[in-house]
Amino acid sequence: VGIVQDITARIAQEQEYSRLIDTANAPIFGIDLEGLVNVWNKNASDVTGFTTEDVMGRHLVNEFITEDYKERVQEVFRNALNGVETANFEFPLVTKPGTRVEVLLNATTRRDEKNRVIGVVGIGQDITARINQEQEYARLIDAANAPIFGIDVEGSVNVWNQCAIRLTGFDAGDVMGKHLVNEFITDDYKASVQGVFT
Repeated sequence: VGIVQDITARIAQEQEYSRLIDTANAPIFGIDLEGLVNVWNKNASDVTGFTTEDVMGRHLVNEFITEDYKERVQEVFRNALNGVETANFEFPLVTKPGTRVEVLLNATTRRDEKNRVIGVVGIGQDITARINQEQEYARLIDAANAPIFGIDVEGSVNVWNQCAIRLTGFDAGDVMGKHLVNEFITDDYKASVQGVFT
């Protein structure tokens, strides 16, 4: 006696899922329970220079993550394998030419049809250009020939350039994280300066 089950629809669904992953405009990769790559889409290849054939079956963290991030990335994957997903985790991937690509990652637990954990899928975004632009802005602010400072929503200093250091005598380490108005503005101007910020 044999039992036959038609799995045509499931196979078609898996093929559609595979096609969507491969054509997505974001790097998508997956690992199995041992951390070996089992999903690597075209965009991941475009971003890193590694083809699917280059990476399949290789350990993602050990071979494609920079040394300074291996432990943190491994922890994100370990958490996802335990059902704790991570969103917006930034880390560098090593490219085929040996450069770094900065990736913003969402790590999601992969499960089979019986809801058993079978790995992790990571959906990323190449943020290398954004990080480079932020660093360039920081360099421009720091080198400006006018004092530039910034505060966060609480009023604490989070930007203090070289000209502000020369003008006030306060080093960035002296002011960062401290309330600008309360600690660095004279009493007779506190109210008016605070009024500008609110």
